[in-house]
Amino acid sequence: MEDFNMTTAKQNVNVEVAGGYNPERVELQQGVPATITFNRTNAQGCLDVVHSTDLGFNTDLPLNQPQTVTVPTDKAGEFSFSCGMDMFFGKVIVK
Repeated sequence: MEDFNMTTAKQNVNVEVAGGYNPERVELQQGVPATITFNRTNAQGCLDVVHSTDLGFNTDLPLNQPQTVTVPTDKAGEFSFSCGMDMFFGKVIVK
C-alpha cells in the first residue's frame, strides 16, 4: 500500500468559458497546490479575459486554447473571479 504524500498532491479544476463559467463555483482543499484551467469555447465578447484581484491573476483566454492559472490555497475563504468587464462571475472556495 502506498502512503499518501501531501507534498505531491495537486488539484486542478477545468472551467469551460461559454456565455459564463461552468462550473461557476470551484471548491479546493486548503494547503494543497491548485490550478484552474479555463477553456473559452465561445467567441462572446468580454469573456476573452479572466481576472481575480483576490487570487492575483489576469489572463487572456484565446478561443479554444486552454489557459491554466495557479491558485493560492494557503488560506481558507471565498474568492471571486470575473470576465474583463466584470459582467460574468465565478467563485473559488478554499476549505
